[in-house]
Amino acid sequence: MTTMTDEQQLPERSQIVQRHLREAGLTASVRELPDSTRTAVDAATTLGCEVGAIASSLLFLADGDPILVMTSGRHRVDTDILATEVGATSIAMANAKQVRSVTGQAIGGVAPVGHPSPVRTVVDVALSAYDTVWVAAGTPHTVVPLSPGELASLTGGVQVRVAAD
Repeated sequence: MTTMTDEQQLPERSQIVQRHLREAGLTASVRELPDSTRTAVDAATTLGCEVGAIASSLLFLADGDPILVMTSGRHRVDTDILATEVGATSIAMANAKQVRSVTGQAIGGVAPVGHPSPVRTVVDVALSAYDTVWVAAGTPHTVVPLSPGELASLTGGVQVRVAAD
């Protein structure tokens, strides 16, 4: 795993994420990994951390409006619980085309920031069990470590329960 000190060496999407981190006053650096982090299990294996410390970025449509859910890799989002938490009557998973359109990023690499326009974001309360969580940084091969508080602050995300566990 390489910590990129030169923003120019990162993929374009990850450079955008790194700029957002700096603009938010965070010192965390995007890291480029040799293996894909497309799934939480892949990322945890590569990083040597618990799967629950992987903050998976999942895009849903809440009553038709996009909502980015930063969820712990240790469980699946329960759409009924999510709907209740965000006050929606319907929740549907966005398809790959919608994810790309809303975030500008591909599934497996969706970062919490760096989208063409801001996306309403919620942060899984289960992530607060970890000192450091790992989020995708714009590509399936890039990640960035953040504290749960930094993640919530960076995204403006409200912490909610997204699963029964």
